Amino acid sequence: MADPRGFLKTQQRELPTRRPVPIRLMDWKEVYEATESGQLQRQAGRCMDCGIPFCHNGCPLGNLIPEWNDLVWRDDWHEAIERLHATNNFPEFTGKLCPAPCESACVLGINQPAVTIKQVEVTTIEKAFDNGWVQPLPPERLTGKTVAVIGSGPSGLAAAQQLTRAGHTVAVYERADKIGGLLRYGIPEFKMEKRHLDRRLAQMEAEGTRFRPGVDVGSQLTGQQLRDRYDAVVLTVGSTVARDLPTPGRELGGIHQAMEYLPQANRVALGEEVPDQIRADGLDVVIIGGGDTGADCLGTALRQGAKSVTQLEIMPRPSDERPSGQPWPTYPMTYKVASAHEEGGERVYAISTQEFLGDQDGRVRALRLVEVEFKDGRFTPVEGSEREIPAQLVLLAMGFTGPQKTGLLEQLAVDLDARGNVARDNTYMSSVPGVFAAGDAGRGQSLIVWAIAEGRSCAAAVDTWLSGSTTLPTAIPPTARPLTV
Repeated sequence: MADPRGFLKTQQRELPTRRPVPIRLMDWKEVYEATESGQLQRQAGRCMDCGIPFCHNGCPLGNLIPEWNDLVWRDDWHEAIERLHATNNFPEFTGKLCPAPCESACVLGINQPAVTIKQVEVTTIEKAFDNGWVQPLPPERLTGKTVAVIGSGPSGLAAAQQLTRAGHTVAVYERADKIGGLLRYGIPEFKMEKRHLDRRLAQMEAEGTRFRPGVDVGSQLTGQQLRDRYDAVVLTVGSTVARDLPTPGRELGGIHQAMEYLPQANRVALGEEVPDQIRADGLDVVIIGGGDTGADCLGTALRQGAKSVTQLEIMPRPSDERPSGQPWPTYPMTYKVASAHEEGGERVYAISTQEFLGDQDGRVRALRLVEVEFKDGRFTPVEGSEREIPAQLVLLAMGFTGPQKTGLLEQLAVDLDARGNVARDNTYMSSVPGVFAAGDAGRGQSLIVWAIAEGRSCAAAVDTWLSGSTTLPTAIPPTARPLTV
């Protein structure tokens, strides 16, 4: 597999160059420059003949990583994209947005920097699009069965494409005015330009998938109407209920959820007009939450011309090296520097917000903070560590607690599990026959690679339910969840 001695000849891990910070802060284009093919082939050649490729286990999609690494090293890009598409409908999405648990599981990573799997993946699909190898794959015949997919994020799109290719007539409903879910309005342009999404949607339309944007299912179209109109319904509505921070002063103006802020910025970056847009120009911005969404807010605020940006995280700073309690090949919680973190701002760890402080106009002006330490299973304030920091804009990026319960889920009367997600059996079916759930709606907030994997597996289950059998591949076998409230 690849160069048998590649990992000995090329020990350095090489990633694509990021554009200079002062330049990329002036626009919304992606931060990475193109990778030279020779460099990438050397990196692919580092893939070992390891016998047991743990990268397969690390990837929820079961991507055939050693195979396409070998093909890239041999300069056979056409066959490489065939192997990549065999397990992943949208490698351009995962190649740009996935945190790459496959790299954490790479055997080479035991004592050397891991193979640059993610970069090989995204370059392979880009070459495929450039050479016209990504073509529509419409079904040879139609089954006469109809499926409604509710939600057009990565899980919904994966399920829809698989089911369309199986010959079913599939309609994807999206309450936003354009298809894509968080890929469209949640992920900033500097992480993934929307042209990548649009070209994939064009392929899906050519295959026969029907898109219905601007339809709020549960309001404009009821759950019963869905059941009457379609043979099966797939719920891929995501985990959209944002976690709040019920702290004194929360009612002050200038405090917003991240997903109120980011979609507006995305629209403006794409040339749309947004009345009363939430902006960071000239403001002291505080982001509460240290994850990827917080980093997206950071990069967005800096591009809008924020005076200062501070990102707060209640957990202690992760270590630079893999913790002993998270051994290879598990995904380690280590200190990571996203492209946005290079661009400015301050990251503060082990800190908790005690109070939002307001001005005479009822808007936030500062935060009262206290340092915390984790003792006996809880966070304890450190005495004498209280302080204030200025803030005229506060963004809450603390994750999500589950799918929206009102509206569609109530109308369909699906059971929820103990975490508030749609309960499913081991075929992704909810407590209501013919209604399936995949992605964050059933799994809870998770990674894009899990969303696509669940969408693919759910599609195979739906096809089996409609047709009695399936030829669709699954990703990772679904985990049964008890159908209890």
